[in-house]
Amino acid sequence: MSDLKKGLLVMDVDSTLINQEGIDILGDIAGVGAQVADITARAMNGELDFESALRERVSLLAGLPATVFDEVAKQISFTNGALELISKLKSAGWHVGVVSGGFHETVDRLASQANIDFVKANQLEVIAGKLTGQVVGEIVTKSVKLEKLKSWSNQLALPLTRTVAVGDGANDLLMIQAAGIGIAFDAKPIVQKQAPYVIDERNLLQVLKIIETNDNFID
Repeated sequence: MSDLKKGLLVMDVDSTLINQEGIDILGDIAGVGAQVADITARAMNGELDFESALRERVSLLAGLPATVFDEVAKQISFTNGALELISKLKSAGWHVGVVSGGFHETVDRLASQANIDFVKANQLEVIAGKLTGQVVGEIVTKSVKLEKLKSWSNQLALPLTRTVAVGDGANDLLMIQAAGIGIAFDAKPIVQKQAPYVIDERNLLQVLKIIETNDNFID
């Protein structure tokens, strides 16, 4: 690992860094699980505009207590190989970021546990201790994911050729196609068709194998 050139890894969170879709767990707790999961699947397949699909799903969560994220955290697990991949790359001087269509209330905890450097996610509005069904501020669309890949690499003085982007849904395609190495991870068909690299096994250590054989990262 020590002979790898320094780089930046940017990952999606739901169904990539973790095994679950956080918003689907919230939907289950709110009693609208099937409805939320259907919208999630269609958005990830590229059938729906992500921003409008997110707002529609979040509206169904109105009234949930803000403490619900403690319950969500209990139902989330890191994808096999995720923590080891991050640890190995960081030991080689890499930085790691996550860009998520999910929510800071969940993603910030994961980032802390996994020693992740950069985080961009959506922010839910909470008033009087309850979710209002609204999102505050900028929605993390595919364009925002691409922008964060570029801005973080620029902040680190790294060319895009020394970046790796990993995701599974249509919202990840722009960053996957822009990165030095773009990987569809256990991804939807639309993403597999358009990504330079495809990993079908749910083991994020497979990402390291691709990096270690790529000329951009080998001295």
